[in-house]
This record gives sequence, structure tokens and C-alpha cells, in this order.
Amino acid sequence: GVEVGLGPTRVASWAPAIVRQRRPASVRRRRSSRSSTLPGILTRRRVRNLVPAAMESAQKGGPLGPAEEPVLTPTGAGPEPVNLKEFEAYAKNNMPRNAWDYYASGALDMITLRENRAAWGRLRFRPRILRDVTHVDASTTVLGKKVSMPICIAPTAMQQMAHPEGERANVLAAKNKGCLMTLSSWSTLSMEEVAEVAPDHPRWFQLYVYKDREVTMDLIRRAERAGYLAFAVTVDTPLLGRREADVRNRFSLPSHLTMGNFANKGGDHSSGTKDAGAEGSGLASYCASLIDRSLTWEDLRWLRANTSLKIVVKGVATAEDAAIAVREGVDAIWISNHGARQLDTTPATCEMIPEVVAAVGGRCEVYVDGGITRGADALKAVALGCTAVFVGRPVLWGLAHSGQAGVEKVLDLLKAEFEMAMMLCGCVTVDDIKREMVTHATKFYSRL
Repeated sequence: GVEVGLGPTRVASWAPAIVRQRRPASVRRRRSSRSSTLPGILTRRRVRNLVPAAMESAQKGGPLGPAEEPVLTPTGAGPEPVNLKEFEAYAKNNMPRNAWDYYASGALDMITLRENRAAWGRLRFRPRILRDVTHVDASTTVLGKKVSMPICIAPTAMQQMAHPEGERANVLAAKNKGCLMTLSSWSTLSMEEVAEVAPDHPRWFQLYVYKDREVTMDLIRRAERAGYLAFAVTVDTPLLGRREADVRNRFSLPSHLTMGNFANKGGDHSSGTKDAGAEGSGLASYCASLIDRSLTWEDLRWLRANTSLKIVVKGVATAEDAAIAVREGVDAIWISNHGARQLDTTPATCEMIPEVVAAVGGRCEVYVDGGITRGADALKAVALGCTAVFVGRPVLWGLAHSGQAGVEKVLDLLKAEFEMAMMLCGCVTVDDIKREMVTHATKFYSRL
């Protein structure tokens, strides 16, 4: 769960009401020698006592879900976050609710949202020892372009809600850290404005296919002229999943912002996100009005016939669709459940990797996003057969914290954690990461 401040330390947000209960003085004196010396940190025994109450709190709407272990991670209260959870906590405490809920929430009961994160923790390393790891190189290639690490930036919409510099700060951070960035169709700055900031840096463009094919063709031609290298075609959004936080807030894009790629289009393209409308969410109304629900594999062939750029299919969730995508000649497959914002109770994305990788059989690159909060998660994905991972929300939390500098700090943390995991697993290059280095926790469970 997201963590909130409590004195000089922090604990999970479902715990504070219980933490504040004070024991009788005589009990406190008897237990003082066994208690933590850090104020606000729970002892193991008290954590065990908290679990039933925490689960009851979760059922009433708290962030803890059945898929998430009740682990309390002590975090610092200082101004400089030391992990991605602290960036997330800062964003939650400082962003407008309309924006935070839009970025942070998932579909319906948000079971898949919790699973996306928890499932990475159920994968276990099998590290190799006695290997020289004096020098480590985390760099790799993604569709032929060298990047500093197999951790790339996923497309996220309307980034100026997080920080005034929005996508501009994001692409500059990506450039400075040698990281591939994917720009959303629904960015608050136009694709040309973003390209002007980092004209020589590798960038992809995430593409929605509109009912009006002329609008889609306009996006394609503009992206080609602006130097984008590939289209990440989102295929899991014939309509927007029901995100109840947005309905509750009647989400709309703030009046001073616009959808940068459609600023001159007029109609629903420029005003559709400003009014929650019948869908209860401005973006849901926009999507229902303009995005093509009839999208099929034939439309992917249409795209291939109309561009020379690489095509990445974003939103693959099964071996069956991965096999079709390979037969259709796509350049890469991106495993995604749209940040758990579409169909709830789909598997966690990391659980989809083995079947998709097996179906692809090395015929194209495979990527994954969803729930990645540690650099070690990226190593697990590479071991399972992915070329790279993509992170979306963590970059937004860095952006909300301190703009470009915050995004760079997030990328630095992820890279440092990835390199550390490499060395502790006995790897000095990405090619050294092998399938047998990761297994599922159930392999170690006792069976009676």
C-alpha cells in the first residue's frame, strides 16, 4: 500500500489508527526492551496482531488487498525519496485529487492493480556465486537502438497534470539517462513540441486508432516527420474500463490544459475531456465518442501498409494473440493490461510472460509493463524472456515530485537497483541473465 507519514518514520496507510493505540504504562515498560528503538516502527508480534484488522480495513475500501502481503516498509520522512514508494507517497500527498485518482486507480475492484505489483514479489531469485562482478554493464538494445538499461518509459496521458513541464521534462530526463521514452497520443504537449526538446533521442509514439482514419493518418504522418521510431499500437481499449475513482470525481482535464496532439482539431478532440458527460468521466466520454471499437487484425495490416516505422502491439495478454501477432509480422509484442485500468481480474502482467514468450519463440522482441517498482523486477522480466520493461506510474511520481530532476532520480534508482541485482545474481551483462535465475515462490512451499 501507499505509505503515509507518521512521526520520523512511515507505515502503511491502513495501520495508523491501530498504531496510535497506547498500551498501559506497565505493559509498555515490560515490553520496552523488546520493542524497536525507532519511533513508529511496529514489532513483528504487533504486525501479526494487525493483520486481521488490516484485512477488515481493506474490505471497507483501504488499499490493502487479498493479493498483497501485510508487510510494513519503514521509509524516511526526509525531502529526498530513497525508493519509488516514497515518490508515490509524495505524489499522493501533493497532487490534486482529480489527477492522483486518475493516475493511481485501476478498474472496478482494482484486484489486478494490486496483483500487478504483488506478483513480482512472488518470483524468487536463484543467484549464482563466485563470479567476478567488478564491472557491470546494464546496457542493451531495444528494436536495434542502444539504451542504458532494459527499463524504458511507458506512455502516460496528460502529464502536465503532474507537473507544468509535463512531457517536456520526461523526454529530457530520458535523454539524459539514455532511456527510451514512449509518448502518449493523449499527451498535453504535442508530439512536435516533445521532439524539438530531444530531436536525436530515441522516441516511440503510442497510437490509438480513431474512427476517423484521417485523424489516425494525420498522427502517423506527423510522428514520422517528427522522428519517432516506432508506433506502440494500443489494442486493449475498444472502450475505457470503468474507473470508479474517475466517476466519483467526474474526472475532466483541467481547463488550462489541452490534448496537445489535437489542439487544432476542434469538436470532441479538443473539448471531449473537459466534460464528464454521460460516462461520468471526461476521458471515458472522449474514448466512447472517438476511438474505434471495430479494430481488428485487418486494421493492423492497414497500418503496416501505411507506414515504414516499426510496429509494436501493446496490450497482448495471451499466447494465442501473441502467436497471431507474430504471424502478422509485428516487430515486437508488449505484454500489458493497461496498468490494470481496463478489465479487472486479468492475470498480473508478469504472470503472462512465460506463455507469451513461448508462443513468440524468439521471432520478435517481447516487453512487459505493470507493477514494476524495483529495478530487480526488471531483471526478473529479462530472465523470463523479455527484452525490456516499461514503467509508467513511477515516472509520474518523480515528475510530480520535482519535474525533470524527479524523473531522473526515479530512473537512477531503478538502474542502481537493476545493477545491484545483476551483480548479486552473478551477472555483468544483460546477456548473462538466464531463465534458471528466477523461479516462482510456490516451488519452495511445503507440500503435505
